[in-house]
Amino acid sequence: MNKIIALLIVTFLFSACLTSKKNSYTPDYKPGPPTIVYKTKKDYSKNVPVKLNDEKNRIVSYSGPGDLTYQGKLAYPTELENGYLLDNIGIGENVAYLSLTIDVYTKSAKAFTTDELFKLIIDNDPLVEMYNCGNRNSFKNDVKEINEIIKNKQLKDCKKLY
Repeated sequence: MNKIIALLIVTFLFSACLTSKKNSYTPDYKPGPPTIVYKTKKDYSKNVPVKLNDEKNRIVSYSGPGDLTYQGKLAYPTELENGYLLDNIGIGENVAYLSLTIDVYTKSAKAFTTDELFKLIIDNDPLVEMYNCGNRNSFKNDVKEINEIIKNKQLKDCKKLY
């Protein structure tokens, strides 16, 4: 009887070790473009993002109309599992979204001032969650691998930004 109990304990411990290894992801934070995975309160995937200061009363960074492309296409975020998005522009925790769409903005010949852009903000607190999952170049197939991280509930292993 003691041998059976000992065998059950060893089997349980072994399976617990295997499970914990499967449920862990180790992001690679070497220098390079970050892998930003996030969710927003509403669908802003077509809207132009800008970066606000901590007080959210001033734009501190924004892309020019010619800078909103990724791999030769308009830089819309990539849709991931469970409503998450993969950033292709370079957003951060203080992101806000404009009423302008990326498509319209990239075709604009107008040079906007930060004051003009600030007046176009439709949401200055759009995030539900945001994670940095390490260097984007460390993935062989970023979308497939990040979807696996999401499905395996491993976003907790990434750096939570928001």
